[in-house]
Amino acid sequence: MIVKEGVDTMNVEMNERIAQIRYEIDEAVRKAGRSDGVSLMAVSKNHPYEAVADALGCNMTLFGENRVQEIAGKFTERKEGEFTLRLIGHLQSNKVKKAVSLVDGIDSVDSEKLVRLIDKESEKAGKVMPVLLEIDTAKDGTKHGFGDKDDLFRTLEVISSLHHVKVEGLMTVGPQTSVETKIYKAFNSLRLLQDECAQQFPDLDFHQLSMGMSGDFRIAIEAGSTIVRIGTAIFGSRGY
Repeated sequence: MIVKEGVDTMNVEMNERIAQIRYEIDEAVRKAGRSDGVSLMAVSKNHPYEAVADALGCNMTLFGENRVQEIAGKFTERKEGEFTLRLIGHLQSNKVKKAVSLVDGIDSVDSEKLVRLIDKESEKAGKVMPVLLEIDTAKDGTKHGFGDKDDLFRTLEVISSLHHVKVEGLMTVGPQTSVETKIYKAFNSLRLLQDECAQQFPDLDFHQLSMGMSGDFRIAIEAGSTIVRIGTAIFGSRGY
């Protein structure tokens, strides 16, 4: 590896990792016969802001974090519009106000109650909060998200009447298995649900499907993912 003068070695290594991931994303899109693009989200949880800065230096502009408390402590110097930061972890009701003040989107909305709280706090903050609705496609009792379609549709009815929440699509976490057919089935069920939501609620926007992480993003792209959430393959192992 040739390191140019003045360029941090870690930046160069990260740039190579990101370039490889982008290449694999493009290959998966091509293999799936798709003509649209897939966004790469860098999941920086349990990594310091210095790692985020390295990724910014590699032209990453979309980041995901799991915990409101970590966001508050890590992104103290973030400039408005510098990059997009979205919450992808489970959001507790008592953290909604803080989350609304810190992030550009919430991708883990899993209840009507949460939607109403986000709308209330977003109105106070004078903003409209983009959200994704999290769906439990794994059905293994370990994931958050809507597990019942009726609950999802009732929540979408509520969103239709709100003014400070903007739905952009759906999100899911794949099942914990190495069986690719099971992973694909879970991801494909989200794509089918996306179609159903768009038919039932034509005035709402469902263009995003956030699914796929470091170990299964190729399968997710085959199933129709528009956002893949990559942590370990960009930042390395997390310091739990």
